[in-house]
Amino acid sequence: MVMTKTAAKKLLKESGAKRVSDSAALELSKMVNKFSYGLAAKAVKLAAHAKRETVKKEDVELAK
Repeated sequence: MVMTKTAAKKLLKESGAKRVSDSAALELSKMVNKFSYGLAAKAVKLAAHAKRETVKKEDVELAK
């Protein structure tokens, strides 16, 4: 897991929330994880398309 529920709760509080429910933190962590894994998969495909095994910064930037 890329983002834990605790990290999501901290992020929401740093973004201005006074209180954060467990369900809100869990949902944010699920969404961030889903986005992150999708982005990573696209970056890997871009590196492979360029016939590289190394994923570079440019691959991640293009994947978004």
